[in-house]
Amino acid sequence: MAFVPDQKPAFDPALITKGGVGLQKGPSKEEQKRKTEGEKIALEEERIYRRGVASIKDLVAPSSMVVEPSFVSLGDVYCRTLFVVTYPRYVTVGWASPIINLSAQLDIAMFFYPIKADIVLKQLRRKTGVLEAQISSDAESGKPRDPINETALRDIEQLRDDLTQGIEHFFQFAFYCTFYSKDKEELERVTSSVESTFGAMLIYTRRAYFQAEQGFNSTLPLGNDELQITFNMSTSPIASSFPFTSAELTSDNGILYGVNRHNNSLIIFDRFSLQNANAVIFATSGAGKSYAVKLEIIRSLMLGVDVIVIDPESEYKHLSDAVGGTYINISLASRSKINPFDLPRPAGESASVEDIIRSAVITIKGLLRLMLGKITTTEDSILDRALLETYAKKDIVPGADLSTVEVPILQDFQSILEGMEGTAELVVKLKKFTEGTFSGLLNSPTTVQMNNQLVVFSVRDLEDELRAMSIYTIINYIWNVVRSERKKRILIIDEAWWLMQSEDSAKFIFALVKRCRKYYLGITTITQDVNDFLTSPYGQAIVTNSSMQLLMKQSPAAIDLIARTFLLTQSEKYLLLESGVGEGIFFAGAKHAAIQIVASYTEDQIVTTNPQQLLKIEAAKKEFEASQNPEA
Repeated sequence: MAFVPDQKPAFDPALITKGGVGLQKGPSKEEQKRKTEGEKIALEEERIYRRGVASIKDLVAPSSMVVEPSFVSLGDVYCRTLFVVTYPRYVTVGWASPIINLSAQLDIAMFFYPIKADIVLKQLRRKTGVLEAQISSDAESGKPRDPINETALRDIEQLRDDLTQGIEHFFQFAFYCTFYSKDKEELERVTSSVESTFGAMLIYTRRAYFQAEQGFNSTLPLGNDELQITFNMSTSPIASSFPFTSAELTSDNGILYGVNRHNNSLIIFDRFSLQNANAVIFATSGAGKSYAVKLEIIRSLMLGVDVIVIDPESEYKHLSDAVGGTYINISLASRSKINPFDLPRPAGESASVEDIIRSAVITIKGLLRLMLGKITTTEDSILDRALLETYAKKDIVPGADLSTVEVPILQDFQSILEGMEGTAELVVKLKKFTEGTFSGLLNSPTTVQMNNQLVVFSVRDLEDELRAMSIYTIINYIWNVVRSERKKRILIIDEAWWLMQSEDSAKFIFALVKRCRKYYLGITTITQDVNDFLTSPYGQAIVTNSSMQLLMKQSPAAIDLIARTFLLTQSEKYLLLESGVGEGIFFAGAKHAAIQIVASYTEDQIVTTNPQQLLKIEAAKKEFEASQNPEA
């Protein structure tokens, strides 16, 4: 078969006009006109459609806007803008904080315009020449020196050096403040307050007359500076204008302690998130310390924290009844007893029986010093040997099974002591607690149990002579229970100054404060006698080992000691002296802030300590009970 090559189609000139570019005809004028008219109609229809669609601007815009010479009326809200025109030679760090924390609705805008260093240096050189010439002329003519010119020259020379070395940079700085009010009188009052606040810092402001709208627009979150009123500043004073200097103690976890008086934020904190969960509270009588502690108790209970309270004045009875807690009254005639010879039985620890006995002996010796008064070294040795023999008589010796033994009581210890030489005086002193007036306090087995989320130990009915030793015994019992099971707990020791009066009890509390962290326990010590507490070396150590502190109203006699202990500034001293009920300074770790204790109505009814209010509550309870039992 012969090969036949492909045949190319013949050339057709008409194809040029169909698919070609260069020779293709464009649209006619009539077609272009029709196309333009169609686009206009489409755009008009789009515009008409958008008129009926609500945008974000429509939602946030006021119903009306009236521009007056000195303010702008946005519906029923009035707003006015102030701008800063001059600053003093020095400005303090955070000088804008008083304005930020002002109790008024306001917007603040700051604009920074960087200027090249060479332009500024050129101007500074010219200014330096003028000042030097002026100073030289004054000196030649015999005029007295002008300190203003000399100070200005030193400042300019320092600024030139800093700009040249790159330490400082130069800016034009604009500061605007727009505040809002519901009526004109309130607007004038806020204006005067802001102007006086600025004036106290030698910072002078002006109202945006006939530029009220521009001032309002400049403080909107749009980044538009329509006023363009600036002041030349270097980096350091501009950095000091950073306003957010108030401490924030708000976290995602924890309980509400109060309101930050600096910026009205909430102080929400978890004490167990700190290095330790210990706290100290210092305040004068009636300052609201018990009120604050009770609020913490209620709010901690809601988070599942166990709370134990040592109550010296029966202040927590109403709270315990309200939340279904256990209220234990410790007195000479009470059935609730605690045996000081109880042994700690820590679970999950490798402590030997010998160590447990030795620890118990040391603890009881501290209690005996409170009971018997001053003892000699010889008597101390005798007491030590007698305590070991007392435990040994009950088969409590190294290697024994502590779960099956019966612990001795104070009477058993006295019997051992009577059989030893040189103990006649000790036995006579001890008989007061075993056979005499005080025999009903410490001479019986333990009858109390801590099986509730809130447990309150009341020592109100005890004589002052017995309070310290009773609180000592209670805390030792609590410590034994805490060591038996790790659980999030808070121990509150009210009127802790009772324990600071004796070295042994103070040392005991300090040891607990140091060791409680590993048992998930936070100890709160409360006192109104600041001098007795802080003058004790153990009191100072307790404060050091407490990561959280609450200082409320203080007396002039104690404020200097408080200021030295907590390193307070002069302003903070005045704050504590002038604080009202429920006000103070809250410390949490390295942060602290002024606090206002707040409570809901229901919480207030439960935690109040106001005698008049308590009487009304009791009367209401009796009236309610009478209405429930009309026949009775």
